[in-house]
Amino acid sequence: MSQSNNIPLGIGLMIATTFVFAVQDGLSRHLAGEYNVLMVVMIRFWFFAAFVIALARRNAGSIRAAAQTSQPMLQALRGLLLAAEICVMVAAFTILGLVESHAVFTCYPLLVAALSGPVLGEKVGWRRWMAIGVGFIGVLVILQPGIGVFEPAAAIPLLAAAMFAVYGLLTRFVSRQDTTATSFFWTGTAGAVAMTLVGLWFWEPMSGTDWIYMACLCVTGVTGHWLLIRCYEVAEASAVQPFAYFQLAFGAIIGISIFSEVIRTNVAIGAAIIIAAGLFTFWRERLQSRAD
Repeated sequence: MSQSNNIPLGIGLMIATTFVFAVQDGLSRHLAGEYNVLMVVMIRFWFFAAFVIALARRNAGSIRAAAQTSQPMLQALRGLLLAAEICVMVAAFTILGLVESHAVFTCYPLLVAALSGPVLGEKVGWRRWMAIGVGFIGVLVILQPGIGVFEPAAAIPLLAAAMFAVYGLLTRFVSRQDTTATSFFWTGTAGAVAMTLVGLWFWEPMSGTDWIYMACLCVTGVTGHWLLIRCYEVAEASAVQPFAYFQLAFGAIIGISIFSEVIRTNVAIGAAIIIAAGLFTFWRERLQSRAD
């Protein structure tokens, strides 16, 4: 088996990535519950930007080379969109908890599949449209809009999923002209600049213990992205992407064991429907890519 497509290693790296990101989400939930969300995300982006700049200097030779692009507005928009999505998702953690937020957010691959046709001109067959429809039935099962009074806060992670899906589509679009290194550089730096302009207005003094948690948050963010990069370096994305759903399981474990969250029956059923639909979508994309 070649190192360029070492699927078992890629799966292991993807599972490790989801665990690290779940820990990061738990840390974000704690810190955002104590301090302003914008400040927490701002500090997180400072370290992320430092990481991508260091990576750019190593891989591209210079910051100027890494930043070179013919579509700077789209690249900057991607960074802004990701920063905004993280703010929305972290806010969802504090309002709904990790379990329900992640359960709804798992629909983002279905949103990517649904929007890839009109946005990127990709062909979406009837089977994938059926999977998308089934997945959104799962979202409705979680949100329960027809039972009692619908809680608007339940739609917050759905908004985050939509934002992340658009971010993913824009990433695909810019990749037609720019390298992954260039897109990664713009993601970190544009997001850091935007969050600094906004987050400094909401600065709050932090306790010594919470600075330790913040340092752990920054380390997990860098570690998670590094693991994800390594994962895609050693294995095909279509082979390892389904294992990204492990983040829901790890997030649920953290939410239940540390934050005393509970898994409601409708959330478990809805999440299972969404995951099944998402796995079918990945399978269809893999078949299509092999046929092409």
